[in-house]
Amino acid sequence: MQDVAVCIPAKDEADRIAATVKAAQELPGADLVVVIDDGSSDGTGRAAREAGARVVRHSRNRGKGAAMETGAEAVRLLDEGRDQPRHLLFLDADLAETASGAAPLVEPVRAGEADMTIAVFTTTVKLGGHGFVVGLSRDGIRRATGWEATAPLNGQRCLTRAAFDAALPLAAGFGVETALTIDLLRKGFRVAEVEVPLAHRATGTDWRSQMHRARQFRDVARALAVREPAVARRLDRLRGSRP
Repeated sequence: MQDVAVCIPAKDEADRIAATVKAAQELPGADLVVVIDDGSSDGTGRAAREAGARVVRHSRNRGKGAAMETGAEAVRLLDEGRDQPRHLLFLDADLAETASGAAPLVEPVRAGEADMTIAVFTTTVKLGGHGFVVGLSRDGIRRATGWEATAPLNGQRCLTRAAFDAALPLAAGFGVETALTIDLLRKGFRVAEVEVPLAHRATGTDWRSQMHRARQFRDVARALAVREPAVARRLDRLRGSRP
């Protein structure tokens, strides 16, 4: 059954994107791999295309949420004429060969048991301070919906087309995963976490990595502020206390 489109947002991942694409092409039922080159300054798009992916490019970096929307729209256009739209499997570009382990994410969606699945990695890597952003997201999802997420920021997700469309427009940047979970749960969609043997590259502790985490924190806080009045009031108090 060819019923899965793999969408891979990518920014400056020329060293890993080809391996990720090739592994994704081997997933059962995946007959389409779309890479969204989100304003890369290296050869990410070329490497993805040479590996066999369809490539859509943003001329400038627009963030993860926008890249996911672009990828899903490309799949929609390619689905014209099909009896049923493909399920959307989102994978990060740096999974490399481990992307071949993403099949369990698709199975509950294909079987009609879940509208969105979220990956829980069975292989752990050094987080380098990432935990405080995870905690912000997990606590916000619990307060907003009552659901306790193990891996709230994991970008490896499979959705039905109906679930994806119900979540539009997506939250900006790195707030997209947190917002997706809250919005779909509030609308009655079924969300499940699935353990998978995937792995990112290890997270660093250098200045660039710390800035990345700061942007994640900002985007998650913004996504929560829109969806949780208590967070909005707290942010207003923090702004008011600044000199």
